[in-house]
Amino acid sequence: MESSAGAMTRERREQLEEIDPSWCPVWPVTWQRCFHLVRQQLDAGEALPTTAGEVVRQGEDLGRWVTSVRYGWDQLTGVQQWMCEQVLGIEPASEDEKPKPRTSQADKWAMHLTAAAQYFAREGHLTVPRKHIETITLGGDGQAQQDVPLKLGTWVDNQRRRAATLTPERMEQLSKVGMRWA
Repeated sequence: MESSAGAMTRERREQLEEIDPSWCPVWPVTWQRCFHLVRQQLDAGEALPTTAGEVVRQGEDLGRWVTSVRYGWDQLTGVQQWMCEQVLGIEPASEDEKPKPRTSQADKWAMHLTAAAQYFAREGHLTVPRKHIETITLGGDGQAQQDVPLKLGTWVDNQRRRAATLTPERMEQLSKVGMRWA
């Protein structure tokens, strides 16, 4: 059985919510703290900080917080979104503004392997000049196509040098696209 010691009556909770709907938020205290620091900044007639390091108050980087709110808009609750828009004038970042997701090492490997196969199909060998750049096209299946230039010559040379540390699977993949190891 749960203890009811210190429990608040429903009437008292409703009274507090009338005064301030965000008096007991479900989000982290640090988020609430930064929200109030930005509100104080705006109440003082100062501009909304939009870049990291621009304004630091009480140890909080307000520009970084505003940026994280804009980029992570979809992770905010409806109340947080409303507070940011209506109280602070913050709007979500457009897709063009958001940083591109980082490419994983596995994805980089796959892209370079595709470039090696493309080069081999065209040239008939995988003796790639060290400074050669091969461009592959990513996308399709309803996604926008994008040309990606890759430093294939450097990559092939590095794979040959690291042959002893490559997995058997990767060695086999490279051999299938024409890699000569000696």
